[in-house]
Amino acid sequence: MKVFQPVHDLDLALFNWCMARRRRELLTAFGRAISKTADGWVYVLFVMAYGALEGPQASHFLKYFLVAFVIERLIYFVVKNSFKRNRPADAIDDFSSFIIPSDKFSFPSGHTSAAFLFAVFVGFLIPALLPFLLVWAVLVAMSRIFLGVHFPTDTVVGAMLGSGVAISVLHYGAFL
Repeated sequence: MKVFQPVHDLDLALFNWCMARRRRELLTAFGRAISKTADGWVYVLFVMAYGALEGPQASHFLKYFLVAFVIERLIYFVVKNSFKRNRPADAIDDFSSFIIPSDKFSFPSGHTSAAFLFAVFVGFLIPALLPFLLVWAVLVAMSRIFLGVHFPTDTVVGAMLGSGVAISVLHYGAFL
């Protein structure tokens, strides 16, 4: 679609800028490590630990977290399979990503969306952690670009999706 061409051109320029950074090997290694923290196991561990430590009073919050996660995944799946945007390795000649992505399409970034959902939710629960969690979520987003599996706008929209769903569910939950 021609209406998205200027966005794609900017995205491609930003992506190429990221790929041209010095210390590529170090960025790739760091990106792999950060990206793995958003594979899902961190979320499961947190839910189990929080549930065990807080007991019955945690159940209300954990229900909302689960609802938010389901809503975010549903929206993510619909958007990803509606836009069907090719990943950088499929969209750019002679480019290979540094990891094998978990699915075919790149828009939006699921790792980024889940990381921001988690950061906002846990930051609401433990406000002192919010700055650290947001830095982590931004690093997850950047890692997905530097690993070559997402364009910058994929991660921006992923961040907006995860944050938006978290804020919406937390806002709705405050009235129950």
